[in-house]
Amino acid sequence: MVHRAMTHSAASFVDALAGIRLDNVFNPYTDLCSLYDKPDAASRRRRNLELSLTAAIEFEVRTVWVARDLGYRGGRRTGLALTDEPHLDAYSALFHGLPVQKATKGPVMGERTANTIWRMLSRLTQPVFLWNVFPLHPHEPDDPMSNRCHTARERDTCADFLHAVIDILKPTQILAIGGDAHKAVANMGIESVQVRHPSYGGQNVFIRQIEEAYALPTETQPDLFTQPAA
Repeated sequence: MVHRAMTHSAASFVDALAGIRLDNVFNPYTDLCSLYDKPDAASRRRRNLELSLTAAIEFEVRTVWVARDLGYRGGRRTGLALTDEPHLDAYSALFHGLPVQKATKGPVMGERTANTIWRMLSRLTQPVFLWNVFPLHPHEPDDPMSNRCHTARERDTCADFLHAVIDILKPTQILAIGGDAHKAVANMGIESVQVRHPSYGGQNVFIRQIEEAYALPTETQPDLFTQPAA
């Protein structure tokens, strides 16, 4: 387990995270995927994360969204929580031109959860730091392109990283995305506000909760029976 004193700069934080080795867990900051990754993919993802945390410190970001763990279509490829490749440009824009890079070869791969997350982030006027209770990609044995919930042991191994994010950024608002994330964060002694996870039918509830949390105008759906004005 990483010592918290070693996580108070972005570079040392990322270096410590890259050193975590666990069975049936892909560490995007060290590991390479033989199918999709560029030869320097791990270093690109380390740089993406280091740039992001550095920018969050410089911009004094005070809101953190915490989900459960990285997914194989999203953070496993980008090194950024809740962010898939189609939204790397949006991530860059949220942090005023942050030069994050695609780390994989071939076409971009999208993730449904990330699409809804970024639909809402695009409506905010302030940067948000995105993180996971378990900041690596847990997968089923012999099936690296699968997602599973991290174990309690895995969470304990990486618990200091979430504490370090909070120590570094000192957020005034922590949103836990989904019941699993909220319960895990609470078990770590961290207070958060739970919002619905946008998957499995929770998209509309998530959207309304984010609108309420940030005092956004209600997003209206087009009326299919109303003809546009001529």
